[in-house]
Amino acid sequence: QVQVVESGGGLVQAGGSLRLSCAASGRIVSIVTMSWYRQVPGKQREFVAVISNIGNTAYADSVKGRFTISRDSAKNAVYLQMNSLKPEDTAVYYCKHTMRSSMLSPPDDYWGQGTQVTVSS
Repeated sequence: QVQVVESGGGLVQAGGSLRLSCAASGRIVSIVTMSWYRQVPGKQREFVAVISNIGNTAYADSVKGRFTISRDSAKNAVYLQMNSLKPEDTAVYYCKHTMRSSMLSPPDDYWGQGTQVTVSS
């Protein structure tokens, strides 16, 4: 059984910063990528950032230069440092670990429960 748990959301004023954390636990053989997504009511979940098992990163254009994704492989953890926050960054943020829980199975996606980020103007 694998669990993915996020933390670090909250309320912040525009221009402020927040740091999200996400850690996986349980039966983990290997992690391929760790990602962050976000979703607002009535809209599809959208990609925010991803980091690979060798540290390569990619970002959505809307957050490039403001958000930084990082990882701690020893803890199976991923972080999202969010600076210069804007009201349009308000959303529920989800982390996703793409990983193997068995040597016999292909990688699968494991999602966290989500954490609310609210940016006031």
